[in-house]
Amino acid sequence: MRILLVDDEDLQLLRLESEVKKALGNSAELFSYKNPLDALKDHRSSVIDIAFLDIEMPGLNGVELAKQLKKINPLINIIFVTAYSEYAVDAYNLHASGYVTKPVTAARIKEEIEALRYPLQLTGNKKLQIKCFGNFEVFVDGEPIRFSYKKSKEAFAYLVDREGSAINVNELNAILWEEDHPSYLRNLIADIQLTLKNAGCGDVFVKRHNECYIDVTKVDCDAYQYKKGDPNAIRLYRGEYMIQYSWPIFEDA
Repeated sequence: MRILLVDDEDLQLLRLESEVKKALGNSAELFSYKNPLDALKDHRSSVIDIAFLDIEMPGLNGVELAKQLKKINPLINIIFVTAYSEYAVDAYNLHASGYVTKPVTAARIKEEIEALRYPLQLTGNKKLQIKCFGNFEVFVDGEPIRFSYKKSKEAFAYLVDREGSAINVNELNAILWEEDHPSYLRNLIADIQLTLKNAGCGDVFVKRHNECYIDVTKVDCDAYQYKKGDPNAIRLYRGEYMIQYSWPIFEDA
């Protein structure tokens, strides 16, 4: 998580930085600025997830800075930090994520981050990214993968849910249908193999004899990160897991 902090007063900026660290620990990368123009210049081409902005600043006030940052990244979460309640209307018109009055506290910061307008997405270094929280989705380099059949996607979701365990094709068939459909299942497996191969991720799916599984070391997955205790993944979970399917049960222990 990358967080921008901007306040032209030294003491206020130090307090803001301290309280954000208390709220988030080491899970965030902070960028602190007294000069809003410097903040804008340095982050024209970098991804910022959340910006905590003072409003009353010389040269470029927080509202104008927010407008510029949203042009760069429309999904940035803007949280205004100010002692002036009259700016609440401006914050609302900008679709800001939140509004915190001074003096800032870690508790208020945590409240705002838990209710962001644009929920954060996990980043990783694997080519294939898997999203299980909410609807199940699969991405390659940030672009969604399109399987030829809806059931192919569901079959792949089940393999993701099993976290690398080898699954017998009969078990997979029973999850997808009440009756046996061996030929259709073969088509789905072939579709998964071809789709992933065309996306440059063919080694993620492994088929041997009557079993198949995914290589979990070759994917980034929000549910896997959650179980490892990743704070960003924990914040992403809202109690919804692969909600388009009837069979998933998320064990978060």
